[in-house]
Amino acid sequence: MIVVTAAGGSTGTAVVRALRARGRSVRAVVGRRGPRPELTALGAELVVAELGRPMAWSGVLAGAEALYLIWPNFDPDEAEGAPALFAEARRAGLPRVVYHSVLRPQLRVMPHHAAKDRAEEALDGSGLRSWRVLQPCAYADNLDAQLPAVQADGRLRSPWGLRTAQSLVDLRDVADAAAVLLTEDGLDGGTFEAAGPEALTAPRIAELVGERLGRAVRAEDVVPRGEVPTSYAARCRRTMFDHYRAHGFTGSPRVLTDLLGRPPRTFAEHLADLDPGALGLPDRTPA
Repeated sequence: MIVVTAAGGSTGTAVVRALRARGRSVRAVVGRRGPRPELTALGAELVVAELGRPMAWSGVLAGAEALYLIWPNFDPDEAEGAPALFAEARRAGLPRVVYHSVLRPQLRVMPHHAAKDRAEEALDGSGLRSWRVLQPCAYADNLDAQLPAVQADGRLRSPWGLRTAQSLVDLRDVADAAAVLLTEDGLDGGTFEAAGPEALTAPRIAELVGERLGRAVRAEDVVPRGEVPTSYAARCRRTMFDHYRAHGFTGSPRVLTDLLGRPPRTFAEHLADLDPGALGLPDRTPA
C-alpha cells in the first residue's frame, strides 16, 4: 500500500494512476469529503485528511510501504507542515518517503520554492530510513486550459514574456518518475530533477500549438501590472512569472530520461495526445 497526499489534484491523481498501472495498492488522501469518481475508478482507497491541521496520522499511514507527499500548490503551511509529516512518517516506521518538490527550490525569491527548500532540508535531517525527492519543472499540462481560446483567436498568452525559455514536462512523465521513486530500490537519499527535453520560448510554443490546431498562432506578452500582491498565493504566482520572465526556467532531461528508461515526451507529443473533444481541438487521428 502506498499513500499519496493531495490525491484529488492533477498531480496526485496522475501519481495514483501511474502506481495503479504498476499494480500497486494506493491510499489516496484528499482534503474534503465528497465523490472522487476518477480516484474511485482507479481502485484507490479514499481517506480524508487535511495536511495543514494537526491530527494523528498513524491510521492514515498504517500498513503503508511508502508515502508520496504532495503539498497543495501555493499553500503557506508547507514550510512547517511538510516537516511535521516527515516526523509522523518516522514515528510510524514508514519504510519510504518521497517528497514532491520543485526544480531549483533554492530560488528563494519565490516563496513556494523557499518553502520546498526548507522542507527538503528538514527531510535530510528527519531520521527517516529511506527518502527521495522529485523536483519537476513547469508542466506542459498547465497550458492545456488555454488551448480552446487559442483556437478561437490565435493568441497564446504568455505571462513569462517572449524571450526566455522553459523545459515543460508532461505530467504523465512526472507521475511515472514518482512511481519509480516509490517502488524501486537503490535510490535512497537522491534528489531527482524532472525536466522536459526542450527549452521552449513562448513563440516556439505558439508555433507548435499552431501546428496542432492547424492555424496561425502568435505568442502575446501578458505583462503583469501593479505592485506584487500581498496574499501568499498571488505573491507566489507573481514572483514566479517575474523570475521566469527574467531568467527562464529550464533544466536537463538526463535525470528524467534515466528514471523513465526512455526520453521524456516532447511538447509536440504532449499536444498530439490531448483529447480533441474535451479541449475543443481538431481531431488529428488518421481516419
